[in-house]
Amino acid sequence: MNTKEFKKYIKGDRIIWFILIAFSCLSLLIVYSSTGALAYRQAGGNTTYYIMRQLIYQGLGYAAIIVMLNYIPVKFYNKIANFGLLVAIAFVMLGLVIGRSGEGTGRTLPLGFISFQPAELAKVALVIWVARMLANNQSDDAKLRNSFFKIITGVGILCALISLANFSSAVLLLGTAMIMMFVGRIPLKYLGLVFLAGLGLVLLIYFAAPLLPEGGKFGRIQTVRARIERHINGDKSSEEGLTQADFAKVAIYRGGITGVGAGKSTVSNFMSAAYNDFIYSIIVEEYGIIGGILVPLLYLIFLTRGGIIIRRCTRTYPAFLATGAVAIIILQAMINMGVSSGALPVTGQPLPWVSWGGTSQVFTALSFGLILSVSSENDQLTKQEVEDNFNPEGALQDEDLLMKNERV
Repeated sequence: MNTKEFKKYIKGDRIIWFILIAFSCLSLLIVYSSTGALAYRQAGGNTTYYIMRQLIYQGLGYAAIIVMLNYIPVKFYNKIANFGLLVAIAFVMLGLVIGRSGEGTGRTLPLGFISFQPAELAKVALVIWVARMLANNQSDDAKLRNSFFKIITGVGILCALISLANFSSAVLLLGTAMIMMFVGRIPLKYLGLVFLAGLGLVLLIYFAAPLLPEGGKFGRIQTVRARIERHINGDKSSEEGLTQADFAKVAIYRGGITGVGAGKSTVSNFMSAAYNDFIYSIIVEEYGIIGGILVPLLYLIFLTRGGIIIRRCTRTYPAFLATGAVAIIILQAMINMGVSSGALPVTGQPLPWVSWGGTSQVFTALSFGLILSVSSENDQLTKQEVEDNFNPEGALQDEDLLMKNERV
Protein backbone atom coordinates (compact mmCIF):
# COMPACT_ATOMS: atom_id res chain seq x y z
CA MET A 1 0.00 0.00 0.00
CA ASN A 2 1.49 3.35 -1.05
CA THR A 3 1.23 6.61 0.87
CA LYS A 4 -1.65 7.95 -1.23
CA GLU A 5 -3.78 4.85 -0.63
CA PHE A 6 -2.96 4.87 3.08
CA LYS A 7 -4.11 8.50 3.46
CA LYS A 8 -7.59 7.46 2.32
CA TYR A 9 -7.94 5.52 5.57
CA ILE A 10 -6.88 8.47 7.75
CA LYS A 11 -10.13 10.39 8.12
CA GLY A 12 -11.47 12.98 10.51
CA ASP A 13 -9.95 16.08 12.07
CA ARG A 14 -6.29 16.43 11.05
CA ILE A 15 -5.35 18.47 14.11
CA ILE A 16 -6.61 15.73 16.45
CA TRP A 17 -4.53 13.26 14.45
CA PHE A 18 -1.51 15.51 14.94
CA ILE A 19 -2.15 15.69 18.71
CA LEU A 20 -2.53 11.92 18.85
CA ILE A 21 0.83 11.39 17.11
CA ALA A 22 2.51 14.06 19.28
CA PHE A 23 1.31 12.30 22.44
CA SER A 24 2.52 8.97 21.04
CA CYS A 25 6.04 10.35 20.55
CA LEU A 26 6.06 11.89 24.03
CA SER A 27 4.70 8.67 25.53
CA LEU A 28 7.45 6.50 24.04
CA LEU A 29 10.16 8.90 25.21
CA ILE A 30 8.90 9.32 28.75
CA VAL A 31 7.92 5.66 29.25
CA TYR A 32 11.41 4.57 28.18
CA SER A 33 13.09 6.90 30.66
CA SER A 34 10.71 6.28 33.58
CA THR A 35 10.69 2.47 33.47
CA GLY A 36 14.43 1.94 33.88
CA ALA A 37 14.21 0.86 37.53
CA LEU A 38 11.14 -1.26 36.79
CA ALA A 39 13.03 -3.02 33.99
CA TYR A 40 15.77 -4.09 36.41
CA ARG A 41 13.21 -5.24 38.99
CA GLN A 42 10.87 -7.19 36.72
CA ALA A 43 12.34 -7.55 33.22
CA GLY A 44 15.86 -8.73 33.95
CA GLY A 45 17.38 -5.37 33.04
CA ASN A 46 15.82 -5.27 29.56
CA THR A 47 15.17 -1.52 29.32
CA THR A 48 13.51 -1.82 25.90
CA TYR A 49 10.83 -4.26 27.08
CA TYR A 50 8.34 -1.66 28.30
CA ILE A 51 8.77 0.76 25.42
CA MET A 52 8.21 -2.09 22.96
CA ARG A 53 5.12 -3.12 24.90
CA GLN A 54 3.87 0.46 24.77
CA LEU A 55 4.57 0.61 21.04
CA ILE A 56 2.58 -2.59 20.44
CA TYR A 57 -0.47 -1.33 22.37
CA GLN A 58 -0.36 2.03 20.63
CA GLY A 59 -0.17 0.19 17.31
CA LEU A 60 -3.27 -1.77 18.30
CA GLY A 61 -4.93 1.51 19.25
CA TYR A 62 -4.17 3.10 15.88
CA ALA A 63 -5.44 -0.02 14.11
CA ALA A 64 -8.68 0.15 16.10
CA ILE A 65 -9.15 3.82 15.18
CA ILE A 66 -8.64 3.13 11.47
CA VAL A 67 -11.15 0.26 11.60
CA MET A 68 -13.67 2.49 13.38
CA LEU A 69 -13.24 5.25 10.81
CA ASN A 70 -13.57 3.07 7.74
CA TYR A 71 -15.85 0.18 8.64
CA ILE A 72 -18.07 1.15 11.59
CA PRO A 73 -20.75 3.85 11.15
CA VAL A 74 -21.52 6.09 14.12
CA LYS A 75 -25.11 4.82 14.30
CA PHE A 76 -23.76 1.34 15.11
CA TYR A 77 -22.72 2.52 18.58
CA ASN A 78 -26.27 3.68 19.22
CA LYS A 79 -27.56 0.19 18.46
CA ILE A 80 -25.13 -1.62 20.81
CA ALA A 81 -25.28 0.93 23.65
CA ASN A 82 -27.56 -1.07 25.97
CA PHE A 83 -25.62 -4.28 25.39
CA GLY A 84 -22.33 -2.48 25.95
CA LEU A 85 -23.44 -1.15 29.32
CA LEU A 86 -24.52 -4.63 30.46
CA VAL A 87 -21.18 -6.07 29.36
CA ALA A 88 -19.31 -3.34 31.24
CA ILE A 89 -21.30 -4.03 34.44
CA ALA A 90 -20.64 -7.76 34.06
CA PHE A 91 -16.88 -7.25 33.66
CA VAL A 92 -16.73 -4.88 36.63
CA MET A 93 -18.50 -7.49 38.79
CA LEU A 94 -16.14 -10.21 37.55
CA GLY A 95 -13.22 -7.99 38.47
CA LEU A 96 -14.57 -7.53 41.97
CA VAL A 97 -15.02 -11.28 42.44
CA ILE A 98 -12.07 -12.81 40.56
CA GLY A 99 -9.73 -9.84 40.73
CA ARG A 100 -9.86 -9.79 44.52
CA SER A 101 -8.67 -13.36 44.87
CA GLY A 102 -5.36 -13.48 46.69
CA GLU A 103 -4.05 -9.95 47.25
CA GLY A 104 -5.85 -8.35 44.32
CA THR A 105 -7.76 -5.08 44.70
CA GLY A 106 -10.48 -5.81 42.15
CA ARG A 107 -9.23 -3.18 39.73
CA THR A 108 -7.95 -5.75 37.26
CA LEU A 109 -9.38 -8.95 35.87
CA PRO A 110 -6.61 -11.46 35.16
CA LEU A 111 -7.07 -13.04 31.73
CA GLY A 112 -3.79 -14.94 31.59
CA PHE A 113 -1.99 -13.04 28.84
CA ILE A 114 -3.17 -9.61 30.09
CA SER A 115 -4.55 -7.93 33.19
CA PHE A 116 -7.79 -6.41 31.93
CA GLN A 117 -9.11 -3.28 33.65
CA PRO A 118 -12.94 -3.32 33.56
CA ALA A 119 -13.11 0.38 34.49
CA GLU A 120 -11.52 1.28 31.13
CA LEU A 121 -14.24 -0.63 29.29
CA ALA A 122 -16.84 1.07 31.48
CA LYS A 123 -15.59 4.54 30.45
CA VAL A 124 -16.30 3.92 26.77
CA ALA A 125 -19.50 1.93 27.35
CA LEU A 126 -20.98 4.62 29.60
CA VAL A 127 -20.30 7.41 27.08
CA ILE A 128 -21.99 5.42 24.30
CA TRP A 129 -25.00 4.57 26.49
CA VAL A 130 -25.58 8.04 27.97
CA ALA A 131 -25.35 9.54 24.47
CA ARG A 132 -28.09 7.14 23.34
CA MET A 133 -30.36 7.95 26.29
CA LEU A 134 -30.00 11.69 25.72
CA ALA A 135 -30.38 11.54 21.92
CA ASN A 136 -33.55 9.43 22.06
CA ASN A 137 -35.35 11.75 24.51
CA GLN A 138 -34.89 15.26 23.16
CA SER A 139 -38.41 15.71 21.76
CA ASP A 140 -40.04 17.09 24.91
CA ASP A 141 -39.35 17.96 28.55
CA ALA A 142 -41.18 14.93 29.92
CA LYS A 143 -38.92 12.56 28.01
CA LEU A 144 -35.87 14.50 29.18
CA ARG A 145 -36.94 14.07 32.82
CA ASN A 146 -37.49 10.35 32.30
CA SER A 147 -34.10 10.01 30.61
CA PHE A 148 -32.47 11.72 33.60
CA PHE A 149 -33.78 9.11 36.03
CA LYS A 150 -32.77 6.28 33.71
CA ILE A 151 -29.28 7.73 33.27
CA ILE A 152 -28.79 8.27 37.00
CA THR A 153 -29.90 4.70 37.67
CA GLY A 154 -27.47 3.23 35.15
CA VAL A 155 -24.62 5.53 36.11
CA GLY A 156 -25.30 4.96 39.81
CA ILE A 157 -25.13 1.17 39.48
CA LEU A 158 -21.93 1.25 37.44
CA CYS A 159 -20.21 3.86 39.60
CA ALA A 160 -21.21 2.10 42.83
CA LEU A 161 -19.61 -1.13 41.62
CA ILE A 162 -16.46 0.57 40.33
CA SER A 163 -16.04 2.60 43.53
CA LEU A 164 -15.52 -0.60 45.51
CA ALA A 165 -12.15 -0.98 43.81
CA ASN A 166 -11.42 2.36 42.13
CA PHE A 167 -13.11 5.41 43.65
CA SER A 168 -11.44 7.94 41.34
CA SER A 169 -12.72 6.17 38.21
CA ALA A 170 -16.24 6.25 39.64
CA VAL A 171 -15.92 10.01 40.20
CA LEU A 172 -14.56 10.43 36.66
CA LEU A 173 -17.50 8.54 35.16
CA LEU A 174 -20.02 10.53 37.18
CA GLY A 175 -18.37 13.81 36.14
CA THR A 176 -18.47 12.79 32.48
CA ALA A 177 -22.14 11.84 32.71
CA MET A 178 -22.91 15.18 34.38
CA ILE A 179 -21.25 17.11 31.54
CA MET A 180 -23.13 15.08 28.95
CA MET A 181 -26.44 15.68 30.72
CA PHE A 182 -25.71 19.40 30.92
CA VAL A 183 -25.09 19.52 27.16
CA GLY A 184 -28.16 17.30 26.69
CA ARG A 185 -30.47 19.95 28.25
CA ILE A 186 -31.17 18.09 31.49
CA PRO A 187 -32.56 20.74 33.92
CA LEU A 188 -29.92 22.30 36.16
CA LYS A 189 -31.96 21.62 39.30
CA TYR A 190 -31.60 17.87 38.69
CA LEU A 191 -27.87 18.18 38.08
CA GLY A 192 -27.57 20.29 41.22
CA LEU A 193 -29.25 17.57 43.26
CA VAL A 194 -26.83 14.98 41.88
CA PHE A 195 -23.87 17.21 42.75
CA LEU A 196 -25.11 17.71 46.30
CA ALA A 197 -25.75 13.99 46.68
CA GLY A 198 -22.23 13.21 45.47
CA LEU A 199 -20.72 15.76 47.84
CA GLY A 200 -22.77 14.34 50.68
CA LEU A 201 -21.53 10.84 49.88
CA VAL A 202 -17.90 11.96 50.01
CA LEU A 203 -18.48 13.64 53.37
CA LEU A 204 -20.25 10.53 54.67
CA ILE A 205 -17.31 8.36 53.61
CA TYR A 206 -14.84 10.75 55.22
CA PHE A 207 -16.57 10.96 58.61
CA ALA A 208 -17.77 7.33 58.71
CA ALA A 209 -14.38 5.80 57.90
CA PRO A 210 -13.00 5.97 61.49
CA LEU A 211 -16.08 4.12 62.76
CA LEU A 212 -15.55 1.16 60.42
CA PRO A 213 -13.13 -1.75 60.94
CA GLU A 214 -9.87 -1.36 59.04
CA GLY A 215 -9.12 -3.46 55.96
CA GLY A 216 -11.40 -6.06 54.44
CA LYS A 217 -14.43 -4.88 52.54
CA PHE A 218 -14.10 -1.40 54.05
CA GLY A 219 -10.52 -0.98 52.84
CA ARG A 220 -11.35 1.41 50.00
CA ILE A 221 -13.30 3.71 52.34
CA GLN A 222 -10.26 3.93 54.61
CA THR A 223 -8.06 4.63 51.59
CA VAL A 224 -10.28 7.47 50.37
CA ARG A 225 -10.25 9.14 53.79
CA ALA A 226 -6.49 8.70 54.17
CA ARG A 227 -5.80 10.30 50.80
CA ILE A 228 -8.05 13.26 51.54
CA GLU A 229 -6.34 13.78 54.91
CA ARG A 230 -2.86 13.54 53.41
CA HIS A 231 -3.83 16.09 50.77
CA ILE A 232 -5.22 18.54 53.34
CA ASN A 233 -2.75 18.07 56.20
CA GLY A 234 0.25 16.55 54.46
CA ASP A 235 1.84 13.22 55.35
CA LYS A 236 3.01 13.53 58.95
CA SER A 237 4.19 9.94 59.21
CA SER A 238 7.98 9.88 59.51
CA GLU A 239 8.03 6.09 59.43
CA GLU A 240 6.94 5.87 55.78
CA GLY A 241 9.38 8.51 54.57
CA LEU A 242 8.71 10.32 51.31
CA THR A 243 5.54 9.33 49.46
CA GLN A 244 5.07 9.26 45.68
CA ALA A 245 3.31 12.63 45.90
CA ASP A 246 6.41 14.04 47.61
CA PHE A 247 8.69 12.60 44.95
CA ALA A 248 6.44 14.11 42.26
CA LYS A 249 6.96 17.55 43.77
CA VAL A 250 10.72 16.94 43.88
CA ALA A 251 10.64 15.98 40.19
CA ILE A 252 8.79 19.18 39.28
CA TYR A 253 11.25 21.23 41.36
CA ARG A 254 14.23 19.60 39.63
CA GLY A 255 12.74 20.31 36.21
CA GLY A 256 12.89 24.07 36.58
CA ILE A 257 12.43 25.98 33.34
CA THR A 258 14.27 23.84 30.81
CA GLY A 259 14.36 20.45 32.55
CA VAL A 260 17.21 18.06 33.19
CA GLY A 261 17.04 16.64 29.69
CA ALA A 262 15.35 13.73 27.91
CA GLY A 263 16.03 10.39 29.58
CA LYS A 264 17.84 11.96 32.55
CA SER A 265 15.15 11.61 35.21
CA THR A 266 16.45 10.29 38.53
CA VAL A 267 13.35 10.78 40.67
CA SER A 268 11.48 8.15 38.65
CA ASN A 269 13.81 5.50 40.08
CA PHE A 270 12.22 6.04 43.50
CA MET A 271 8.57 6.02 42.36
CA SER A 272 6.48 2.93 41.73
CA ALA A 273 4.02 4.76 39.44
CA ALA A 274 6.31 7.27 37.73
CA TYR A 275 5.36 5.87 34.32
CA ASN A 276 1.63 5.94 35.03
CA ASP A 277 -0.20 7.97 37.67
CA PHE A 278 2.65 10.50 38.15
CA ILE A 279 4.02 10.61 34.61
CA TYR A 280 3.29 14.33 34.25
CA SER A 281 5.77 15.14 37.03
CA ILE A 282 8.47 13.17 35.18
CA ILE A 283 7.65 15.10 32.00
CA VAL A 284 8.25 18.35 33.89
CA GLU A 285 11.45 16.97 35.41
CA GLU A 286 12.91 16.12 32.02
CA TYR A 287 11.46 18.92 29.88
CA GLY A 288 10.93 21.65 32.47
CA ILE A 289 8.12 24.14 32.66
CA ILE A 290 8.20 24.29 28.85
CA GLY A 291 7.11 20.66 28.65
CA GLY A 292 4.77 21.21 31.58
CA ILE A 293 2.94 23.92 29.62
CA LEU A 294 3.05 22.16 26.24
CA VAL A 295 1.21 19.04 27.46
CA PRO A 296 -1.89 20.84 28.86
CA LEU A 297 -1.77 23.14 25.82
CA LEU A 298 -2.13 20.13 23.52
CA TYR A 299 -5.09 18.91 25.58
CA LEU A 300 -6.58 22.40 25.38
CA ILE A 301 -6.23 22.39 21.58
CA PHE A 302 -7.85 18.95 21.57
CA LEU A 303 -10.73 20.33 23.65
CA THR A 304 -11.14 23.23 21.23
CA ARG A 305 -11.17 20.96 18.19
CA GLY A 306 -13.62 18.67 19.95
CA GLY A 307 -15.93 21.63 20.55
CA ILE A 308 -15.77 22.54 16.85
CA ILE A 309 -16.63 18.96 15.88
CA ILE A 310 -19.60 18.95 18.27
CA ARG A 311 -20.93 22.26 16.92
CA ARG A 312 -20.75 20.95 13.37
CA CYS A 313 -22.94 17.95 14.20
CA THR A 314 -26.38 18.01 12.61
CA ARG A 315 -27.70 15.06 14.62
CA THR A 316 -28.04 14.63 18.36
CA TYR A 317 -26.44 11.23 18.91
CA PRO A 318 -23.06 12.02 17.27
CA ALA A 319 -22.99 15.34 19.15
CA PHE A 320 -23.54 13.71 22.54
CA LEU A 321 -21.15 10.87 21.69
CA ALA A 322 -18.35 13.31 20.87
CA THR A 323 -19.17 15.35 23.98
CA GLY A 324 -18.73 12.35 26.24
CA ALA A 325 -15.54 11.14 24.57
CA VAL A 326 -13.94 14.59 24.75
CA ALA A 327 -15.07 15.13 28.34
CA ILE A 328 -13.71 11.87 29.70
CA ILE A 329 -10.29 12.39 28.08
CA ILE A 330 -10.01 15.99 29.31
CA LEU A 331 -11.22 15.20 32.84
CA GLN A 332 -8.82 12.29 33.13
CA ALA A 333 -5.91 14.44 31.93
CA MET A 334 -6.82 17.16 34.45
CA ILE A 335 -6.92 14.61 37.28
CA ASN A 336 -3.52 13.15 36.37
CA MET A 337 -1.85 16.57 36.07
CA GLY A 338 -3.59 17.78 39.23
CA VAL A 339 -2.36 14.78 41.22
CA SER A 340 1.19 15.08 39.89
CA SER A 341 1.37 18.77 40.79
CA GLY A 342 -0.19 18.31 44.23
CA ALA A 343 -3.39 20.20 43.40
CA LEU A 344 -5.59 17.09 43.90
CA PRO A 345 -5.51 14.13 46.29
CA VAL A 346 -3.61 11.09 45.03
CA THR A 347 -5.69 8.91 42.69
CA GLY A 348 -4.96 6.26 40.10
CA GLN A 349 -5.74 7.91 36.76
CA PRO A 350 -3.24 7.67 33.87
CA LEU A 351 -2.50 10.55 31.52
CA PRO A 352 -4.55 9.68 28.39
CA TRP A 353 -2.46 8.20 25.56
CA VAL A 354 0.78 9.15 27.36
CA SER A 355 1.01 6.95 30.46
CA TRP A 356 2.26 3.40 30.19
CA GLY A 357 -0.52 0.83 30.01
CA GLY A 358 -2.28 -1.88 28.08
CA THR A 359 -6.04 -1.78 28.58
CA SER A 360 -5.99 1.98 29.15
CA GLN A 361 -4.14 2.58 25.86
CA VAL A 362 -6.60 0.54 23.80
CA PHE A 363 -9.75 2.05 25.32
CA THR A 364 -8.33 5.57 25.17
CA ALA A 365 -7.79 4.90 21.47
CA LEU A 366 -11.45 3.91 21.19
CA SER A 367 -12.44 7.26 22.74
CA PHE A 368 -10.30 9.09 20.19
CA GLY A 369 -11.82 6.85 17.52
CA LEU A 370 -15.34 7.92 18.51
CA ILE A 371 -14.41 11.59 18.17
CA LEU A 372 -12.67 11.11 14.83
CA SER A 373 -15.60 9.02 13.57
CA VAL A 374 -18.01 11.85 14.34
CA SER A 375 -15.62 14.30 12.65
CA SER A 376 -15.37 12.08 9.57
CA GLU A 377 -19.15 11.77 9.40
CA ASN A 378 -19.46 15.57 9.59
CA ASP A 379 -17.02 15.90 6.68
CA GLN A 380 -18.98 13.38 4.61
CA LEU A 381 -22.28 15.17 5.27
CA THR A 382 -20.73 18.53 4.37
CA LYS A 383 -19.34 17.09 1.15
CA GLN A 384 -22.72 15.58 0.30
CA GLU A 385 -24.46 18.92 0.87
CA VAL A 386 -22.01 20.65 -1.44
CA GLU A 387 -22.63 18.04 -4.15
CA ASP A 388 -26.42 18.27 -3.73
CA ASN A 389 -26.36 22.06 -4.01
CA PHE A 390 -23.97 22.12 -6.95
CA ASN A 391 -25.54 23.30 -10.25
CA PRO A 392 -23.32 22.39 -13.21
CA GLU A 393 -25.22 24.57 -15.68
CA GLY A 394 -25.08 27.56 -13.38
CA ALA A 395 -21.38 26.97 -12.82
CA LEU A 396 -20.77 26.93 -16.58
CA GLN A 397 -22.78 30.11 -17.02
CA ASP A 398 -20.75 31.84 -14.32
CA GLU A 399 -17.53 30.64 -15.94
CA ASP A 400 -18.60 31.92 -19.38
CA LEU A 401 -19.56 35.27 -17.88
CA LEU A 402 -16.19 35.51 -16.16
CA MET A 403 -14.37 34.82 -19.43
CA LYS A 404 -16.45 37.50 -21.22
CA ASN A 405 -15.59 40.04 -18.52
CA GLU A 406 -11.90 39.19 -18.84
CA ARG A 407 -12.05 39.74 -22.64
CA VAL A 408 -13.75 43.09 -22.16
